[in-house]
Amino acid sequence: MSSKSLRGAVLGYPIEHSLSPLLHKTAFKLLGIDGEYSAIEVKSGELDRFIKEEGERFDYLSLTMPLKEEALELQIPMQIDALGQRIQSLNTLVKNNGLWSATSTDGSGFRKALANAGYDHFSKVLILGAGGTARAVAGALDDFATSVDVMRRSVRRSPAIAACFTRIECSFLDWNDQIDLSSYDLIVNTTPSGAADLVAENLPAQVSGVLFDVLYKPWPTLLARRWSDAGGKIVSGLELLLYQGIDQLNLVAPIGQNFIDQELRLALNNALI
Repeated sequence: MSSKSLRGAVLGYPIEHSLSPLLHKTAFKLLGIDGEYSAIEVKSGELDRFIKEEGERFDYLSLTMPLKEEALELQIPMQIDALGQRIQSLNTLVKNNGLWSATSTDGSGFRKALANAGYDHFSKVLILGAGGTARAVAGALDDFATSVDVMRRSVRRSPAIAACFTRIECSFLDWNDQIDLSSYDLIVNTTPSGAADLVAENLPAQVSGVLFDVLYKPWPTLLARRWSDAGGKIVSGLELLLYQGIDQLNLVAPIGQNFIDQELRLALNNALI
């Protein structure tokens, strides 16, 4: 794989809304890389077939819903790093000398997005949802939060998200649309579009703390809009997309001292206007 000629793609379903192609193509241009990057529809249950039939065409692949957990079951020679094993969620596959390796940059992207907004520690955090992105968030929060609660819809995912923590012992809450959010200084919404709408409808007139909503389209989500209207601070999923994408690029074409955050952010924001 040459750092000057790359072929990548984002896989998932639905995929037509993805801004990953814009992000990676813009980065290629800024870094002087001869690269191709596309969005390809791959539904649940289709990832293994896609990699076996089409994988030779790519140097790296980004994974989004619903493939972050399915990637763990790929029937191909693949090295999953310690982070991916711990959080049981993968968003990046990289091919070197014909062999695939796998990791997740969601957690590092999440932390860098918060750092860019001026935050480096939280006392009490609530994660909404317990899927693949929630586990990546949990793994990152283990390093810079004092306590974490996870509000889940099903107990089935609880053991997997509990295993993401090595320092913190998280607590689980059953889903409650009328939950009191006043005691949390960070709320992270990892649920699909619309899933937290009733939580938004039941927000008090005044809130404090930070809401990190991992969604970016449609934006703002109802929860983000209501949170902002009530005086809370917001970090959008566009920031997560930005920094996890930069971390993916660093795995295949080390960026070094090239700081391209602002140019990429501008391109992404313009795409949503």
